[in-house]
Amino acid sequence: MPAAEQLDMELMTPLMEEAGGEEEEEDVDIDEDPEHLPQGITFTQTLLHLLKGNIGTGLLGLPLAVKNAGIVLGPVSLVLMGVVCVHCMHILVSCSHQLSERLKRSPLGYSDTVAVAMEMSSSQCLRKGAHFGRHLVNFFLVLTQLGFCSVYFVFLAENIKQVMEGAHLNSSVETVLIHSNISQGETPSVSAAAGLDLRLYMVFLLPFIIVLTFIRDLRNMAALSAIANLCMAVSIILIFTYILNDVSDPRRLPYISSWRKFSFFFGTAIFAFEGIGVVLPLENQMREPKRFPQALNIGMGFIIILYVSLATLGYLRFRDDIKGSITLNLPHDSWSNQLVKVLYSFGVFVSYAVQFFVPAEILVPPVCERIRKSWRRAADLSLRALLVCLTCMTAVLIPRLDLVISLVGAVSSSALALVFPPLVELVAYPSQPPPPLLLLKDLSIAFLGFIGFLTGTYVTLEEIIYPDDQGPSP
Repeated sequence: MPAAEQLDMELMTPLMEEAGGEEEEEDVDIDEDPEHLPQGITFTQTLLHLLKGNIGTGLLGLPLAVKNAGIVLGPVSLVLMGVVCVHCMHILVSCSHQLSERLKRSPLGYSDTVAVAMEMSSSQCLRKGAHFGRHLVNFFLVLTQLGFCSVYFVFLAENIKQVMEGAHLNSSVETVLIHSNISQGETPSVSAAAGLDLRLYMVFLLPFIIVLTFIRDLRNMAALSAIANLCMAVSIILIFTYILNDVSDPRRLPYISSWRKFSFFFGTAIFAFEGIGVVLPLENQMREPKRFPQALNIGMGFIIILYVSLATLGYLRFRDDIKGSITLNLPHDSWSNQLVKVLYSFGVFVSYAVQFFVPAEILVPPVCERIRKSWRRAADLSLRALLVCLTCMTAVLIPRLDLVISLVGAVSSSALALVFPPLVELVAYPSQPPPPLLLLKDLSIAFLGFIGFLTGTYVTLEEIIYPDDQGPSP
């Protein structure tokens, strides 16, 4: 099984090569000596990959997150959470650099950074637990990525269901208007409104996604990935165009919500900041690593502005009717609204394979190594199919997009984004004990992440088990 840092590199390299291929070919023409060739990705490419790593289904769920926090508390909390998450990204990069320089080693991945920090600690207990620390980070990485995949199943099923039923409903309306006279307010087609069960759409999607995950080399996904990014960008522009047409008065909305609903906000918001897993791979492959902090600040600054804008405007547009994904609020009577759902669904469909790559490369190789060579390919494909079925089963059991996003965010994203980085900084600090202000700052961030983990997990599980109780509207 490849090392964790190699897994990080392998995940990002094919997508980076897609963006940097032409430029590298030009460099080869200029100077054929490999030693003098500029290696790595450029500053602009780094910005693009930061955007790619953070903009996904979590963005579309943020208007509901603002509803769960309040029209004032929501945007403010989203900005503060974004700043804290970016600071934790900087911590992770800084600690990785310090540890690799001390050991004279190649750049470290996330799990290796945690393990090496524990190995170099003055505490014998931490040194003994270094191996466990590496496995713990890998566990949360796998849990997070598979959680993303489960969210994708629910997202795809809900949006495809709306597109299919919208097309059926529109055709039914046309037929009724032509062949009969109906009274005002009468529903044109009851069967179209009812439609198929959401879980059936997930089952229909299952074989297509299984085949997609059989692509084991992400280089073969480069063209599809580029098209998917373009589709998602067009969708976001169309969403903004629609919601800006009718924005309500914010004074009519609640400014602050209850702590229980705020816990749902935390899970959804931290889920949206899903890019901490790509930070170290990007920095490690950058042509000018010293400029990475600048790229991180610019890229994440744009992302925070995008998040707050869509979250606030989306809530102002749809108010209490806002759903787990803002695309689900777009009416069926416009081709542009239907196009948004189709384009974003295609982008999410392709993204499934990219997100699935990490857990597959962590879990599949150790099993295949124990099997004789003639059976390894069949075992590889079977395990991939089994993992996809696991994410589908999770989506079928929890078919509410808002709850799946909140649960994944609270359980795993909070640990990776808020808990591990500040604790690693304390453990890896050269002088022990660390300065009081640093200790207070890092413990406060870790405590915030841990409290968010506890409360977010509790209220989400409670809503899953007792769905009739008051909770966020689906």
